[in-house]
Amino acid sequence: MIEELEKTYRCPLELSMDLIGGKWKCVILWHLRKYRLRFSQLKRIMPGITPKMLTQQLRDLEENGLVHREVYAVIPPKVEYSLTADGETFLPVLHAMYKWGRSYADQYDITIDTSLQEKIIKQELSAAKK
Repeated sequence: MIEELEKTYRCPLELSMDLIGGKWKCVILWHLRKYRLRFSQLKRIMPGITPKMLTQQLRDLEENGLVHREVYAVIPPKVEYSLTADGETFLPVLHAMYKWGRSYADQYDITIDTSLQEKIIKQELSAAKK
């Protein structure tokens, strides 16, 4: 949960942007909408993010109560990330943003290639079933 903030917000959007603002947080939340994912899986489906940035963004999302970090007592260490109940309440906003982005891309003939993410997720899921 968010630690008590000393900041006074003048608009709910300020708080929202503090929680989910930046280039990567919404993308991370989007990828966690259906699956529990490990750090390496997130890194593979988000090739543009550095490990340091992914770590920081995951920590921020966890501190803000939007992402749960599950640590398993196994060797080698296993950590999975998933959405919390609060994180799941943000899904309708993410779906609206996704739809808006797709519409904008169509309108201005911008290519969005999701094949890499889809391919990696399918591989990961089939490997997990074995």
